[in-house]
Order: sequence, then C-alpha cells, then structure tokens
Amino acid sequence: MILSRLQLGENAKMALKTVRENKTRSFLTVLGVVIGITTLIAVASIMVGLDQDMRGFLTDFGPETLFVFKFTPGIHIGRLSQEERSRKPLSLEDVTAIKEQCPAVEDVTAELFPRIQSAGPPQLFTARYQNHEINNVDFTGALPSYENVYNIKVERGRYFSQAEDMHREDVVVIGHDVAETFFGGSDPLGKSILVDSIPYRIIGVEKKHAGTFFKDQSTDRAAKVPYHSYQKHYPARDEHFVGVKPYPGMKAAAEDQVRAVLRRTRKVPYDKPDNFGISSADAIAVQFYQITGVVGLITIVLSSIGLLVGGVGVMNIMLMSVTERTREIGVRKAIGARKRDIIWQFLTEAVTLTGLGGIIGVIVGFAISLAINLALPSLPSAVPGWAVIGGVLISMSVGLFFGIYPAVKAARLDPVEALRYE
Repeated sequence: MILSRLQLGENAKMALKTVRENKTRSFLTVLGVVIGITTLIAVASIMVGLDQDMRGFLTDFGPETLFVFKFTPGIHIGRLSQEERSRKPLSLEDVTAIKEQCPAVEDVTAELFPRIQSAGPPQLFTARYQNHEINNVDFTGALPSYENVYNIKVERGRYFSQAEDMHREDVVVIGHDVAETFFGGSDPLGKSILVDSIPYRIIGVEKKHAGTFFKDQSTDRAAKVPYHSYQKHYPARDEHFVGVKPYPGMKAAAEDQVRAVLRRTRKVPYDKPDNFGISSADAIAVQFYQITGVVGLITIVLSSIGLLVGGVGVMNIMLMSVTERTREIGVRKAIGARKRDIIWQFLTEAVTLTGLGGIIGVIVGFAISLAINLALPSLPSAVPGWAVIGGVLISMSVGLFFGIYPAVKAARLDPVEALRYE
C-alpha cells in the first residue's frame, strides 16, 4: 500500500511536470472541461440561490395563502390571451362576499392600484422626502387586514387601523428600503413624505422581506396607504388584487369556496370557465421547481457536451503523448516496469490534467456567482459545496474514462520495438 501511494505521488509529479512543460497545449486540451464545469457551477449557484429565495418567499407569506386576481397570479411564460387582458377587475364587493360566505377563510384583504392589461407588476410611482427621491415605489391602497393575511412584520410603529381606513386618513406604512434611503438611522415615525405628489404621514415601517425576487423587487420599496384613503385620491382606479388566508389545513376547501363565490358574484355561466384566477404561494413554488428542473436538465446537457469535447481532447493529446514518449515507455518496460505501472502513469496524467481543468472551472464559476451578486442583487446566487466537489470529481472522472484507451495502448507497446522507435 505504501509503495502504491509512492507510485501515485510520483506519477502525479510527472503529470504536473508534463502540464508545466506544455501549458498552452494542456489548457486548450481541457478547455471543454473548464467550460462544462463553469456552466455547472454558475447555473447551480443561481438555482441554489433562487431555491433559498423561494423558501424565504414561502416563509414570508405562508404556503397556504391564496392569491386571487382577474388572471391567474404566478410565473407567466408567454403573453396573456386577449380574453384574459380584457377581463373586468375584481371588486371590493367580491372581497366582502368571500369574507362573509366562505367558512374556510380566516381573513381576506385587497390591494387597490391602477388597472393593468398584462402579467407584469402594477404601475410604480415616485416618493420624495426633502431632497431625496425614490423611483419605482410600490404604491397601493390596502385594507387593514393586509397585515394579517400576508403575515407582515412591522419593524417600527404599527399598521393602519380600521378607523384610519374608514376616516380616509392620509397615513402610510413604508418599506424597509424607503426608510433606509430617506431617514437612515433616524426615526421616520410621524414625518411626512410625498408619494405620487400627495403628502402622507408615516405611522409604520415594514421589516425587510425574505424572498423578494419572487414577490417583486419593489417589495421593500413599498408605500401602503389605507384602502379608502387611496380611493379618495384616485376614484377611477379599480384594479384589485385579493389575498385570502384559509384556516390551517383548509386551503383546498377555501379555494373551492372562493371559486364558487366569485363565479356567483361575477355571474359566470355554469358551462363557462372562470373569468378570474386563483393561485397560492406553494403553487407558485411548484411552477418554479418545474422551470428549474428544465433548466437543470438543459444545464446537464450543455455541461455534458463541454465535458465530452474536453474528454475527446484529452484522449487525443494522450495518444500524441504515447507516440512522443514511445522510447521512454520502452526504457521503463526494459528496466522492469509492468503494464499496470504504465497504465497508471498515463491515467494519473489524464486525471491530473482534467482535474486541473475542473478546478479552473470551479474558480471561474465562483467568479461568475460573485459578479452576479454584485451586478444583480435581486438575483440571489450561492455556490453549493456539493457542486464544487461534484465538479472536480466529474472532471477527474472524464480524465479517467478518456485516458483508459491511450494508457492501455501505451502498456501494450512491445519494449524492443519501442526502444527502436525514432
């Protein structure tokens, strides 16, 4: 066993020496391996980061929370149909009906904002405080039950009350980023800001949200005002996004009841499909995992192509190495080297070559992940340990597999003919 370890170490030193003597050729040989492992690491880091973000999203809103809109909320791929875009908005009467007629529903809320005709986010606005300005603020009117339904955590102050909503008071609860930008470490409570040129008094600051990539990048740039206060200033705006909180373990029953109530209030004929959409946090998670599953499959295919190209390159360069070192092989066999010694020498060289390519791929993948975090903070990226270990092991396996044929060919050389080779 000790002898085998010594031989393995000696073979590795010889392999590294060969790599150093032919740097450019060695790098070009394993370029496919580098590209394959880089792709694997980069995509794995994004997918793991998104998975962490999705788990934060589910924790933030609760997996059983139902989302109701005029078209199905969630991850939309492709354009909405003309029928979906032309649907009439939900109404406050729909919200009241759900609250009163659905026994499986614990609470219900609604947001009010300008009408939209696509699957994109609501229109965003500008907020100002003294000389500071924030664009793309998520400015909506919400019922006081919004805090309970969406499990909102208030970092400072409080959420607006039923009385403030009914009296249409101009108060606002702002997102974490808005508070940080406008006030830094000072207390924002009681101060007045302009949102869409209307003054509102700050009564609360929301705690920073988890899973902001899936909720919306503007989640922490929110400005929520009482529903009827918003309606007072914008009577023509009638788009409603409804949130429904079922009682624990009653999500399926709540969804059926909400569907039945809305079909009745929106006068949908019994033989016609729904003219609204219902989704949930965990349904959006299922959509996400289906998409990432396809992305993962594509990544495996692309990485495999790169590794295959790299493996063929390794085989080619090792066959050239066998030809170039024919006399050396003859000398080694003449002084007592066995076939397995020759095989392990060339296999070690091939594995070392592709292993170095794998390490380079891991380093480049780390660099890409870091660049993504710096350039796109909303797109989470975290390199998992299993991807690093797996990437290096896969690259070494490529060298082992594609190095077998050249190693066996070298071991089968006749020592007499090899010594005569010029």
